Amino acid sequence: MLPPATTEPKMIFRVFSFFYFLSRPLLKWFLHRFTNLCELQRICYGCPPGATRTKKVQMSLELSRRLPIKKLLHILNELVANDVEDTFLRREIQTRAVGTVLQVKKINPKVHIDFPRSFGTCAERIWGYKRLYFMVEKLRATQYDSEEPEHEAKLMMLWKLLVGDEMQLTGRITDQWQHIGFQGDDPSTDFRGMGVLGLDNLLFLAQNYNGTARHLLSHSHHPKHGYFFAIVGINLTSMAYHLLKAGSARTHFYNHPQQHLTVDTFHQFYCYLFYEFDRYWVECKPKNIMDFNHIQRRFEENIVKLLANDVCYFKMNLSVEDV
Repeated sequence: MLPPATTEPKMIFRVFSFFYFLSRPLLKWFLHRFTNLCELQRICYGCPPGATRTKKVQMSLELSRRLPIKKLLHILNELVANDVEDTFLRREIQTRAVGTVLQVKKINPKVHIDFPRSFGTCAERIWGYKRLYFMVEKLRATQYDSEEPEHEAKLMMLWKLLVGDEMQLTGRITDQWQHIGFQGDDPSTDFRGMGVLGLDNLLFLAQNYNGTARHLLSHSHHPKHGYFFAIVGINLTSMAYHLLKAGSARTHFYNHPQQHLTVDTFHQFYCYLFYEFDRYWVECKPKNIMDFNHIQRRFEENIVKLLANDVCYFKMNLSVEDV
């Protein structure tokens, strides 16, 4: 029996990758002799800024056999995984990355004036993304604690922002939470998988795009095409988190106009996903909530395909921005 046709492109890609990495040292040597530029210079001068350039710089650094470059990667990876001040971290990334590459590659910054700035921007984006994952992971790993006043205050604020004065909570444990899409009487149990990250995502949406959040909540109450607002939100937190962890989301964040990535940048990415998922859900016209897993899987596949394009950047829809 012949293998499925879908396996052929993968096989071709693997064969191409094998021969590319096998011939890469020779190809680099030839291009260096021909252009008198190292690989990083050729990337920074020849590729457009953003994800295209930054991804190639990252691959070049990660494939480097030079010991000082390997040490640099190790040091910067350790830095982003520690509780250091962001300003200090950004300065260290610029100083160490640019300084090491200039020295190892014997690049004269007085001759190649644009290279330090161009390469430094790429380095800051690479480790800024790693830093973002570190901060997001800390929130995900922090479990919701009903004995923690800050956690409880955020939960109550979420209710107030979504419901307002339309309905007053009769107690902390109540089936009223199902009105905003939690599964049972105690919302804290729904945050187990994504920790306080799930709550912070929902709260950011409700605080910064309140009109849109209420609009999505009203969609979730549709008698035929409704869904559990909070539960769907937490599922989308999981999706956004795994896209970040797997590196699929690099394209969006490497193209982001904001040079310094923060947790709020991740929250905005989440808001985009929630808004677009709601639109996709309505377009799919599901029979009932049992279609959720199938529709979410298709939605995620579409997002991954978009992120595979190096020019991809998810700009917030105007109706989401207009709060």
